[in-house]
Amino acid sequence: QQGQMVAPVVANLGPLEDLTLTPNPDEVEEVFTLPLAHLLREENQGYTHFRTAGHYGYTLPVFLNGPHKVWGLTAIITELTLELLAPDCY
Repeated sequence: QQGQMVAPVVANLGPLEDLTLTPNPDEVEEVFTLPLAHLLREENQGYTHFRTAGHYGYTLPVFLNGPHKVWGLTAIITELTLELLAPDCY
């Protein structure tokens, strides 16, 4: 939808084993984590090209992790975060 604003928040939440997450099951199928080093490896980075009406539309980043793919708005936010956290590596 257009006209919505998203405000991503980057925070250190401490050790993962100390966290208790309760995601909304209607919105979240699975929770997983990815180390920064994994995201920065080129073999785990890619792009998806979208077509509109048979023509090139736009390109979005994708991050790979085994059976998981980080894509869509989450991948865009991840890419922007990597540019800020690791500008010499990404």
